[in-house]
Amino acid sequence: MRPEFEYGSEVRLIRNVRNDGTYPGREVGELLIRRGAVGCVYDVGTYLQDQLIYRVHFLKENRTVGCRGEELIPADVEWLPNNFEFRDQVQTTRPLSVNGEIIADLGEHGEIVKVVRESHTAFHYHVRFRARTFQLPESVLEEVEP
Repeated sequence: MRPEFEYGSEVRLIRNVRNDGTYPGREVGELLIRRGAVGCVYDVGTYLQDQLIYRVHFLKENRTVGCRGEELIPADVEWLPNNFEFRDQVQTTRPLSVNGEIIADLGEHGEIVKVVRESHTAFHYHVRFRARTFQLPESVLEEVEP
């Protein structure tokens, strides 16, 4: 096993990191660092002798967490941030239809079920409307107005 990132490498987190029970003082499942955050690798270790774990300090968040290699990319690689996360409430910016059937009216509320990243610069959402889930681009969604 050779590390992909060296000490001092600036990296970007591409997945949300939640407490798996190993981060003291935080609830299990609590969001620790949001995807897109940039940090600096300052240690590389192993877990169960078969996984490299990078200890990354995220300066803006003032937090250090352990990350697996597949959760990181070099900080200078192009990255497109997503505006919504799992369970966010959204509304449509236009009426949506499938094969002529209206699945959501203009301004209809839905819920993000999943964020699906195809690459660092391409993603879509699984959104639930009317007890059905659809794959949609961010361009047809906006934050629900309070």
